[in-house]
Amino acid sequence: MSFKEKVQALLEQGLQEKPSVFLIDLKIAEGNKITVVLDGDTGVTLQDCIDISRAVEHNLDREEEDFSIEVASAGVSTPLKMNRQYKKNIGRILKVTTTDGEIIEAYLTHATDDLITLSWSAREPKKIGKGKETVKKTLELPYNKIKEAVVIIKF
Repeated sequence: MSFKEKVQALLEQGLQEKPSVFLIDLKIAEGNKITVVLDGDTGVTLQDCIDISRAVEHNLDREEEDFSIEVASAGVSTPLKMNRQYKKNIGRILKVTTTDGEIIEAYLTHATDDLITLSWSAREPKKIGKGKETVKKTLELPYNKIKEAVVIIKF
């Protein structure tokens, strides 16, 4: 079993004890520098990070292989990677870049296992007469058409 496989197995075991927390990213760099990024259905606490760090650290032998570990929560500006992250961000504004290069800033109104639904208002020319009118738009977008999606925080 390789070092990375050991770390992955220990992470999975530690995450089973915290069902609301899930793995976003695992990187093992040169010199066995382990970087773990977590997210959670209701956020990630410092204690969650400590518990996952200990689940890995306490079950690896430093005599066998030297390593360092860093466990962090996904930041606000971190792009969404998993369907589960979209579901927890329903009601928030997303900046979505599609695989076609289109950029959409809209409210995330719905998320399933296959797609997300975005809603926004746009100013368009009136069908009859001069001027513009506000039009409500909705788009269902499959996950495979999303290049990147980031939550926009407005104060």
